[in-house]
Amino acid sequence: MTRASTLHLLVGPVGAGKTTYGRRRASRSGGVFLDLDVWMVRLFGADPRPLDNVVAWYLERRERCRGLLWDVSLDVLRGGQDVVLELDLVTVVDREAFYEKARAEDVRLVVYLVDAPRDVRRERVLKRNEAPGPFTQIVPLEHFERASDIWEAPSERERVTHGIIDV
Repeated sequence: MTRASTLHLLVGPVGAGKTTYGRRRASRSGGVFLDLDVWMVRLFGADPRPLDNVVAWYLERRERCRGLLWDVSLDVLRGGQDVVLELDLVTVVDREAFYEKARAEDVRLVVYLVDAPRDVRRERVLKRNEAPGPFTQIVPLEHFERASDIWEAPSERERVTHGIIDV
């Protein structure tokens, strides 16, 4: 991997400000911002959802997008350009699997935790839902609450091991 390039990984719960921060960081570093939500909306937003097992439908597509975003990230990094990446890595297991992939590819990785109190995040999501931009992921309130319950904040061990930076 080109040592001049860095993968800036964003982690945090829904509505924390990862997209806003990611765009600013990419702009400052001259890097490329890759956001799972944008890809999901653009690729699958108009697709009909199944009546049963919509979670499995979503997760399967999310994994395909994550795979594509990883491949694109590696290509950009090999070209010597930074990548700012948001993959919706909300569980410790998902993040640890990602850290291992980055290690296996000898990627220079910097991890940023973007977080805010739940009530602040809820208000942001509701406001975003009212006036979405292009390819904005609409998050119904019940999905916000479920996603917030699923979020696993990094432990002290994870923070120290991966040098997580609070934003």
